[in-house]
Amino acid sequence: MLSYIEPVFRPPSEARSLILQVTNGCSWNKCTFCEMYTQDQKKFRARKEDEIEQDIIKAAGSGVPFEKVFLADGDAMVLPMRKLESILRMIQTHLPSVKRISSYCLPRNIYKKSVEDLSLLKSLGLDILYAGCESGDTQVLEYVSKGETYETQRDALIKIKQAGLRSSVMILNGLGGPKYSEQHAINSAKLMNETQPDYLSTLVVSFPLGEERLKTGFEQDWSLMDQTALFLELKHFISHLELENTIFRSDHASNYLPLKGVLGKDKSAMLEQIDTALYQPNKIRLRQEWQRGL
Repeated sequence: MLSYIEPVFRPPSEARSLILQVTNGCSWNKCTFCEMYTQDQKKFRARKEDEIEQDIIKAAGSGVPFEKVFLADGDAMVLPMRKLESILRMIQTHLPSVKRISSYCLPRNIYKKSVEDLSLLKSLGLDILYAGCESGDTQVLEYVSKGETYETQRDALIKIKQAGLRSSVMILNGLGGPKYSEQHAINSAKLMNETQPDYLSTLVVSFPLGEERLKTGFEQDWSLMDQTALFLELKHFISHLELENTIFRSDHASNYLPLKGVLGKDKSAMLEQIDTALYQPNKIRLRQEWQRGL
């Protein structure tokens, strides 16, 4: 129906959403752990408003009563307020059945937007922002060229909450390697405690195209963590979480141990599952290597 510049990525929870490509690629695209937008055709550009409107009109003419729209690609929130407001109004005009609009969000792209700006976007249908924080540890963030710090990510997540928007945060299990595992886990938990996201998930870091790009930032002082080390880091992370009502998932296909629940009420149960995986793996179902993927 719509023409996309492939590949196009979306969060698992947006499986039934209309994917509306308002940008191509990622405006930062320097993270050494990320291979999503490295192809030549994914060089970043913001799409023109008339192109976007034509796609919205095509979707409207499909006869599908879309209720959710996901603004792709990597960080639609990099667009200026005027353009974001215009896009959301187009969706309201042509797709009145839409009840929820969402987008990936780099924390840096919230810096120049005020709480009032974000509140306006919420009033126009924006509901949830998916923030790939990856880590709460400033040193690890520097080594992977994230372009963020603990403070910049904290400030963005707090601003999102103040505007009444929901946030979904991703943390990468194993991102710091064995040497930085403990500080990665503890500071990531601290970031979550300070910002209380609505949703939190973990994904095991993996590199289908190889690890050399990431190792460069660590000056080669990095290695993949084995299953036991990943479980210990996850236990460390969850044990330090002090969340009030955050929906937690580690059920992405990259995870050996699928976990789901609400933190904090399910914290003890999750820690028990991790201990079972660590010390009695025959009593719990773990994903085999062939079952895992991005």
